[in-house]
Amino acid sequence: MALILPVRGFTPQIGQDCFLAPNATVVGDVIMGDECSIWFNAVLRGDVNSIRIGNRVNIQDGSVLHTLYQKSTIEIGDDVSIGHNVTIHGAKIHDYALIGMGAVVMDDAEVGEGALVAAGAVVLSRTKIGPNELWGGAPAKFIKMVDPETSRELNRKIAHNYLMYSRWYTDPEVADAARNENLD
Repeated sequence: MALILPVRGFTPQIGQDCFLAPNATVVGDVIMGDECSIWFNAVLRGDVNSIRIGNRVNIQDGSVLHTLYQKSTIEIGDDVSIGHNVTIHGAKIHDYALIGMGAVVMDDAEVGEGALVAAGAVVLSRTKIGPNELWGGAPAKFIKMVDPETSRELNRKIAHNYLMYSRWYTDPEVADAARNENLD
């Protein structure tokens, strides 16, 4: 069972139909929407300020979300995918954005709707990534615009896939159907 801890009078609020891996940690002032998945060894530390997460957000294995005391918060929109081993520290991530594996997004940075942050990118504090932009590198820089429909479809597909994956752990019928699908 996931570790869910109240801190400073704040108890995490978890939406409906969410999956929290047995070793995920959710602490303090965290409010999560519906159908989210928090994967193995992910840590959401709302001990020093708030973390707000929309619907159908997946925060993959080993990711860490944290903020600055009295200075920064985390806001994540709907249908967002946070890749494996990502660090988000006090940033705002809009709907349908994708943060690639191993990326770092620092305080007061903003990732626009449908934007893509490449794996391993380091998005510095106060960086503003516009809608449907692809950024990469360390420090992250603008690479190119991404077709809005392509971006939305890709990011929605990943978010929905993670919803399906989470159901493998919580719904025996879905797990059986997936297993049988692989046998065909």
